[in-house]
Amino acid sequence: GRRHSSILYSILRSEERAVPPAGPAPRGCPCGSRRRVALRSPQVACKAASAVLVKTLRFVQNVPCFQELPLEEQLLLVRSCWAPLLLLGLAQDRVHLETVESAEPSMLQRILTARQQGEQPPPRPPAPGRPHHGPHLPSAGEIQAIKGFLAKCWSLDISTKEYAYLKGTVLFNPDLPGLQCTQYIEGLQREAQQALNEHVRLIHRGDEARFAKLNVVLSLLRSINANVVAELFFRPIIGAVNMDDMLLEMLCAKL
Repeated sequence: GRRHSSILYSILRSEERAVPPAGPAPRGCPCGSRRRVALRSPQVACKAASAVLVKTLRFVQNVPCFQELPLEEQLLLVRSCWAPLLLLGLAQDRVHLETVESAEPSMLQRILTARQQGEQPPPRPPAPGRPHHGPHLPSAGEIQAIKGFLAKCWSLDISTKEYAYLKGTVLFNPDLPGLQCTQYIEGLQREAQQALNEHVRLIHRGDEARFAKLNVVLSLLRSINANVVAELFFRPIIGAVNMDDMLLEMLCAKL
């Protein structure tokens, strides 16, 4: 138990840049959350996200307990958690997102235009949490969820070790269908949580709620759609990318 904890999370040593956290977003009409938005500087943001993804997969490859798993199990885990791991990496590296509203017409505009022209109204957009098919500009609400997650991480001033334990908790998810080494993976996730709890109690003795606050960060991650992350950070540069293929190639490469 403790042997795994000691070797599992002594890996990450990246420096955090001291950038002040973003302020709270202005409140407005909830309809605005459906507006389509794009990155202000997609080349810059996508390059930063790609660098973080490489660093994240390098971190994963350097975890001895992960390497002991069969390749099929490794792929299942990485395919399910690459997006939350990437977002944790973006938070750790203090990558700020600047977005602009897209010129794409709103759903209301498209319905009114279609009615004026005697056409059928456009199909309803997919429900939150469901996969997006085809090109999809993230909505303002989806972007705000990502920005809110980043701001939460920055407000907690999460340390390098805490990020590593959080990544371990996300990586070793025993609830995925198709896993064979479920008990082993469940044990690793439990160890990551125990190590995080012990670290928090040791370093933040006066903040009894910190462990719960860090678990809120994990719950925020679960509400963010991986397809939105792919569309936001990789489609503007690479186009229609198959993340499964890209992750397999990167995982098998020596990063």
